[in-house]
Order: sequence, then C-alpha cells, then structure tokens
Amino acid sequence: MSSLIEENPAADNQETERAVQVLDHGFVELVDAMGTDLTVVNSARVSFGKRKKELSDGDKKLIKYLAEHKHWSPFRHVQLQFHCKVPEFVARQWYKHVVGISYSEAPTNDHAWNEISLRYVDASEFKFYTPDGFRKQSEDNKQASTDELVKDPDGKLLAEYRNHCQKSLDIYHHLLEHGVAREQARGVLPLNIYTEFYWTASLQALVNFIQLRQHAGAQYEIRLYADALAQLTRQVVPVSFEALLGQPAH
Repeated sequence: MSSLIEENPAADNQETERAVQVLDHGFVELVDAMGTDLTVVNSARVSFGKRKKELSDGDKKLIKYLAEHKHWSPFRHVQLQFHCKVPEFVARQWYKHVVGISYSEAPTNDHAWNEISLRYVDASEFKFYTPDGFRKQSEDNKQASTDELVKDPDGKLLAEYRNHCQKSLDIYHHLLEHGVAREQARGVLPLNIYTEFYWTASLQALVNFIQLRQHAGAQYEIRLYADALAQLTRQVVPVSFEALLGQPAH
C-alpha cells in the first residue's frame, strides 16, 4: 500500500524549505500559500482605492499598526495550507482550534481540515510515536508534565510501551482477518499512532495557534509542531508574522 507519508519529502528524514521533520516519524509540510505581506497591505489600503506593487517601509509600519490595533481582516486574506503527520493525541489537541469557536470575529474560525481515515485505510503501515523518555507528572498541574524524566535505566518501560503498540496492531490485524470492519477494529489502536491531515488556515488563525501552542504550559510534542509551523510561516509573510506574534493570543 502506498501511503501519503511515503510520497512526502519530509517522511524520509529530510528537511527542505517547505518541510520540517517533527518527532520520530512526523512532519509539517507547507503545501501551498495564498498571499504575502503585500496582500495584507493591499487589503487594508483598498478602502482608499490604492494598491501597492512593492513593500515599502511605510507598508511595514502599516502592518504593525493593523496588528497592534486588532484590525484582523487584512491578515485573513493570507491563507496557508499544510500537510501534517502527527500522533493522534496531538491531532485531537490541534483540532480544538478548528471547532472550538465559531462566532464571526473569532481568530480561530477560518480553518479547513481533512484527515486520513482508518475507516478507509488499513493501519498496517502506520507508525507509532515513541518518546525518547517518559516525563514525570507535574505535582501542581493536573494536565501537565515536567522536564524531569522517569528513571528507566534498563529501558524496560520503553520496551513495554513498544510491545503494547505492536500487540494492539496484532489484535487489529486479527480482527480484520475475522471480517471485523475497519471502523471498529481501529478502536484497539493507541493514541500514539500517527495520523495525517491537510490543514488550511488564515494567517491570523495560524498565528493564534502558534502563540497558544508554543506556550510553556502546552504539551511538549505539540510545541514542536508549533515551532515547525512558525519556521515555515515566517518564510511566507515575515513582516506580518512578526507583527501578529507580538500581540496577545485570543
């Protein structure tokens, strides 16, 4: 079976200007982008019947002004599309930004999301995320971990972790062999299995995601994906990205 992962340049441990490897088997690839910093400027200046062809220092000041005064609409004219391969538990955190807020002025309402489905695709060639080590649970934050690792000198915990992943896949195959539908058999697969999706978002919604998920309180794994998104987005709209990044998240 040919998978999306195998066809993607980031999947064979390579990084390009448009793709960044994340974790052991994941990546973020910039598939397409509509707009530049000049798009933001022209969207704002159209009120005055003006259109620029080159970005000037005055335009850069305008972009900063728009961000500081929360004039969001010009930034929404810039759209970026990403192909992402992430552990399932990261995808569920990510998807909250797509469905969490729906009112018109929310910075998180301008997204599109399409994900690979285990109702259609056999999970046989899917990878499982394996961390380098296990972080300790935070004592003062129920949802967070610390930077300190659990002691596992013999690697027994990691071995049990890997064995469980393989066992779940064996059970999955066993169910399929007995005619169980994929949509039910997938229920035995753990949350560290990798999934893939295409995600399109406006620049404003994208920066809002990056700000929230780069925060020290966010889970380590999704912070790495936010860093990758920031690296790729900065290449497309460096001025607008920095202007929005300097404003509080919403």
